[in-house]
Amino acid sequence: MAKAPKTAISPIRSEDYPEWYQQVIKAADLAEASPVRGCMVIKPWGYALWERMQRALDDKFKETGHQNAYFPLFIPMSFLEKEAEHVEGFAKECAVVTHHRLEPDPAGGLRPAGPLEEPLVVRPTSETIIGASFAKWVQSWRDLPIKINQWANVVRWEMRTRMFLRTAEFLWQEGHTVHASREEAWEETQRMVDVYAEFAERWMAMPVIRGIKTPEERFPGAVETLSIEAMMQDRKALQAGTSHFMGQNFSRAQEIQYQDRDGNLQHAWTTSWGVSTRLVGALIMTHGDDDGLVLPPRLAPAQVVILPIYRDDAQRTQVLEYVDSLRKELSEQTMAGERLRVEVDDRDMRGGEKKWYHVKRGVPIRIEVGPKDLEKNAAFVTRRDTGKSQGMDRGELVGSIANMLCEMQRGLFERALKLREENSCEIDNEADFRAYFTPKNADNPELHGGFAHCYFADEQDLQPLLKELKVTIRCIPQESNDDPGKCFFTGKPAAHRGVFAKAY
Repeated sequence: MAKAPKTAISPIRSEDYPEWYQQVIKAADLAEASPVRGCMVIKPWGYALWERMQRALDDKFKETGHQNAYFPLFIPMSFLEKEAEHVEGFAKECAVVTHHRLEPDPAGGLRPAGPLEEPLVVRPTSETIIGASFAKWVQSWRDLPIKINQWANVVRWEMRTRMFLRTAEFLWQEGHTVHASREEAWEETQRMVDVYAEFAERWMAMPVIRGIKTPEERFPGAVETLSIEAMMQDRKALQAGTSHFMGQNFSRAQEIQYQDRDGNLQHAWTTSWGVSTRLVGALIMTHGDDDGLVLPPRLAPAQVVILPIYRDDAQRTQVLEYVDSLRKELSEQTMAGERLRVEVDDRDMRGGEKKWYHVKRGVPIRIEVGPKDLEKNAAFVTRRDTGKSQGMDRGELVGSIANMLCEMQRGLFERALKLREENSCEIDNEADFRAYFTPKNADNPELHGGFAHCYFADEQDLQPLLKELKVTIRCIPQESNDDPGKCFFTGKPAAHRGVFAKAY
């Protein structure tokens, strides 16, 4: 019997997907648990990845007319109470500050002292605190639109946490805009979900479905929520970004009013939209393999790492001189309008240990250079996505490196799309729906169906079945061209299919 190939990550995906995910984070040195329950320390490689995401998204936001600002971390509890559906949606997740200082405890240690006149909620999202500013900033139709983005941290007191996917504190951006008309606000809502979709597909190499959320899945207080939904390798869905059309709900609650061209006082129309460090988790589960992280070149903090190989000081001098000139030459090449990010790893480590270090971190291309390569004016090149290695003439390497990275970016997207297409189907009756979402192996509950596209009529009719199977309606695809049909569960007339899946 042939031995299973040795992998850097144990357990592998097919054995225990949730634990594999945790081990990839550890092996890639992305993050670690913090002393505070449910929170994480994002380590330099993980934060560099988030910074790459930030820069790309921030450029997109500014291209679409938004400006960055910052608002308080603490929100008066009365602000949340102004919008009933909003406070109800977030109440169980709120962390609350009730005292403003500490004092010595006669029994030893410290104790809270100085109760606040009004409790402060640690920011779970900022619609209410930003709305208070908008109410002051907006006076006339001439003040509109206002388009603001905030890069910040938020706190949602989650009981069951998983690094990057769901933590008590996480990093994100939240956009908030104010408009003079319903049409303009709805156009903004759609524009921003398109920005997220473009980023997911072109930068993360992660195919997504754009769609509208059902009332059960809608953001608390929103009139409509649009989202992008991605399939992870365990065939579960992950909501990777949302854009909310708030209508006039928050402007009425917070008196965001303006005088129109005719001198009449009107309530404004608002939107909000956001993505978070959850995208790092999405990246891991979309592209990672049993050897660790696999990074799309556009987001990789280092796209190429050069590993010099030598035995003595004389060889070291020659090899490093060659490597430094190669690094400079490669760094002058461009991909997607950016110069390549090339690093040299000359640490005093065993060659195999150094190689696996970069494999686990997902660096797209490794280049090894030793004395024999100098003689040939060549290098030994390995791709992270395929694992294929080859010796290459230096001129050929420099001339083809950008195309190689573009091919990797495209290949990762196509591989992820193929997985989604192979694990999506249309289902038109309850029996097939149950079978699709029932684990195929009692010992491995991850072995279930993927995305089921089903007609449905009344979301409430489905709730007992969905709760039983732990399935949710992810969205109603925007690009759907479905003719009317019949609900798979009740047989009632239905206007469209929804995407059903188990989800994170």
